[in-house]
Amino acid sequence: MPLPAPDPGTSTNRRTFITRTSGISALLASAPQLLTPATTTAAAAAAKEATPSVTGPTGSSVGSLFPFIQSQAVHGEFPMSFLNDRFHSARSWKKAARSRLLELLHYSPPRVDPAPETLERVDCGDYFRDRILFNTTPDIRVPAFVLVPKNREKPGPALVALHDHGGFYLWGKEKITEIEGENPELKEFRKQYYGGRSTAVELVRQGYLVIVIDMFYWGDRRMLLDNDPEDWRTRPATLPRERIQAFNRRAGQSESLVGRTLYSAGFTWPGVMFWDDLRTVDYLVTRRDVDPHRIGCVGLSVGGLRSCHLAALDDRIKASVVVGWMTSFPWQLKKQVENTIGHTKVVPGLYRHLDYPDVASMAMPRPMLVINGSRDGLFHLDGVKASFKKLEACYAKAGAADKVRTRLYDTPHEFNVEMQSEAWDWLRRWV
Repeated sequence: MPLPAPDPGTSTNRRTFITRTSGISALLASAPQLLTPATTTAAAAAAKEATPSVTGPTGSSVGSLFPFIQSQAVHGEFPMSFLNDRFHSARSWKKAARSRLLELLHYSPPRVDPAPETLERVDCGDYFRDRILFNTTPDIRVPAFVLVPKNREKPGPALVALHDHGGFYLWGKEKITEIEGENPELKEFRKQYYGGRSTAVELVRQGYLVIVIDMFYWGDRRMLLDNDPEDWRTRPATLPRERIQAFNRRAGQSESLVGRTLYSAGFTWPGVMFWDDLRTVDYLVTRRDVDPHRIGCVGLSVGGLRSCHLAALDDRIKASVVVGWMTSFPWQLKKQVENTIGHTKVVPGLYRHLDYPDVASMAMPRPMLVINGSRDGLFHLDGVKASFKKLEACYAKAGAADKVRTRLYDTPHEFNVEMQSEAWDWLRRWV
């Protein structure tokens, strides 16, 4: 998920990015379908009561179009929510819900041997940092850092650490993995959103093997045009803030075009993201130093979105932490789409069947910790609270109420040190 605008003087002009790249085109990319009537359960009634209504001036980012758009959205319980009375078995419901989500991603390349290649190993004192490539499709090799604890003599726990969006495209995996001689803007970015910490390094020092890949369109997978200058290609540590901002601004302005181009080719941006994350687990289980039954995932912002979907789609994920990306989509439609929802996140047609907390509940009964900030302007606070309530209800219906925890901190959009402490405790308990 995109991060909010930084304070003046920081490296990322987030406000410029969100106003030029967001929109509802991806949400409306599929034709309306007939909806299954809402159930009459107490949960459905509560959901209907929570759905915002419009009278008089819309107060919406899409103005006079909002009443029509809202009228086409789901009201009441979502047809494929586990809370509907027609679903009894969590196992059978998950199979059907996952099938629908995977179908709507429109992206399913053949699964392949990861065929990993280590390009570099750096001794970082108490851990090694390997720079690797591995296959996620027959023709795509994804760059990653693998942080390996020293003196690990037997298979142990591993974590998939998922980097954010942030409107900061020039680097990806480096945003949560501190490296020698890095550009000072990376430190500033972590200071703003991660309490000044490199979360991947924090975790490897707790004994986890940690992998961080570059998400499509970020870092080594960023979009470079034919006539781009040398400094954008080589990314020297001395690259000044103004040049970093210029690249990030161009990448932000181009995000909509890239998304539309992907859709025009017949597949989705989320499909690429989630597929790469799933195949990252394929790579982890090939390692002799990883216990395949002790793998977790964690991420902030769009990293939280990725963490949620990875846990939802892959039972090999033992436990997950989702930070700064949980809400109920009907609450986003009025104003929050402008600052939150872009082509990187919307699965066309999904929200006629499942709300976002329904997707998260596909992870049950495996443990999930969800953290949001009450002052996070990217989400309607009532929508966040509604999503928490629904996720807890789904886990309770599945007989796993103790495996989910939802937490609201009095903070903006960030993954601060206090949040990290709770997240690390959660992962230590379950992974």
